[in-house]
Amino acid sequence: QVQLVESGGGLVQAGGSLRLACAGSGRTLSRSTMGWFRQAPGKEREFVAAIYWSGGITYQSDSVKGRFTISRDNAKNTVYLQMNSLKLEDTAVYYCAADTRGSVVDARSRSAYDYWGQGTQVTVSS
Repeated sequence: QVQLVESGGGLVQAGGSLRLACAGSGRTLSRSTMGWFRQAPGKEREFVAAIYWSGGITYQSDSVKGRFTISRDNAKNTVYLQMNSLKLEDTAVYYCAADTRGSVVDARSRSAYDYWGQGTQVTVSS
């Protein structure tokens, strides 16, 4: 079993920054693709960013490209999401996810992931 725990969420003004962390336990995630998704009230959970096990390949959604950066520290079994230039529309619960099966499904799809964290709230105020 894998447990994922997100941290780093909070309240920030528009234009500010936050750094989310997702710590994994239960098994090493060094060979797993890791993703960040978010869900705003009344909306579906959407893809934000993903990083392959080597860390060399990353994807970001168009809405966060150039502002958010995903990274990982395999030694710490942790993945990060650096969020800069935050906008009101970035307000959501942010979830990290792990693909421990080596899914061939697109890393931008929720179905690629078999483990999910409980989420951390990010609120951007004007």
